[in-house]
Amino acid sequence: MEKDIEKQIEIIKRGTVDIIDENQLKLKITDSLKIGKPLRIKYGIDPTSPEIHLGHTVVIKKLKDFQELGHKILFLIGDFTARIGDPTGRNETRPILSEKEIKNNLETYKEQISNILSIEKTEFVYNSDWLKKISLENFIKVASVFTVAQILERDDFSARYKSGKPIFLHEFFYPLLQGYDSVALNSDIEIGATEQKFNLLAGRSLQEFFGQEKQIVITMPILVGTDGKMKMSKSYKNYIPVNTTPQDMFGKIMSIPDNIMEHYFTLLTKIPIDDFKKVIETNPRDGKFFLAKTIVEEFFGKQEAETAGIEFDKIFKNKENPTDIPEIKISKEALINGRIHIISVLVLGFNYSNSEAKRLIKQKAVKINDKLVENFNEYVSDGSVIKYGKGKFAKIKIL
Repeated sequence: MEKDIEKQIEIIKRGTVDIIDENQLKLKITDSLKIGKPLRIKYGIDPTSPEIHLGHTVVIKKLKDFQELGHKILFLIGDFTARIGDPTGRNETRPILSEKEIKNNLETYKEQISNILSIEKTEFVYNSDWLKKISLENFIKVASVFTVAQILERDDFSARYKSGKPIFLHEFFYPLLQGYDSVALNSDIEIGATEQKFNLLAGRSLQEFFGQEKQIVITMPILVGTDGKMKMSKSYKNYIPVNTTPQDMFGKIMSIPDNIMEHYFTLLTKIPIDDFKKVIETNPRDGKFFLAKTIVEEFFGKQEAETAGIEFDKIFKNKENPTDIPEIKISKEALINGRIHIISVLVLGFNYSNSEAKRLIKQKAVKINDKLVENFNEYVSDGSVIKYGKGKFAKIKIL
């Protein structure tokens, strides 16, 4: 059994930042194997956006490790806490979401994570089931476990307080409620990103207060976005959505800087470290291509990953047009002598503002039928192929 324990520890530790604490984790795994009872692994996500991106999957992939080891995944949907908004990492108050917004976001979640977790073996739980019912007396007990000074020690609150930005009282409640989720679920382990550490530890404190065995806290690194600098976030426009096309995902992965490839391989794949390091060192471009194919295959299958790779090479290596070019339909009422101005195409067809369209042309990022647009006075006719931005194509269809 000792080998089984060590194997589980090795798998669990890969890619983690903190395990609080590792000795306690070993004891929990030992007891689990002895009595044949799976551990209860908690992960919470607030449905504040309809999209899950690759940054979210870092933690979800660790859940998959636990699931493959035979443990129970409790995928907690924070439909109640989403109404407060997690202040973690924020320099301003999050907007409070309506029930309708939360419900709409929830609908996409299961589908997006189904390529990683076995949905049939995952228990989805909703914290409104217990947080709506918590009595004022119990909530005061929860609040009595923490001091204001402890809450203000958090980097995000501390920075806002020092800069004079408002911190509303309801934001203080968030880590308390997330911690109480652990009590309600009697979780053995909770997993989250490093920025969630305070909230995860709050769960340990509250479990101890309510007489439960403290959960193990496991933190995972934050995935850097495609800019190679900031954390992956929709707010920073450096994210790779899960709910996209194979070609889009492939292209975005190929756009990351070379120096974060190891970061992506470690957190987003199961490729052995020695194997991917060898590929990166031999040929960085081949290494990134291998990375993109590996990730795209997980979400879309081997054939789609192969096709996405072929299309990427066709566009960026061979400088050819893609096989399938989407059509952009424009009303004939916008025509002047049977043609339409390139600025109008970018505004009407691609939703750019006038200034953004002009900036693209100035940056030499627009072509009409493979001819570079060098001034603002070019015109486009029906059937023309526009290349704009980085590897984006569209065929103009006049209605």
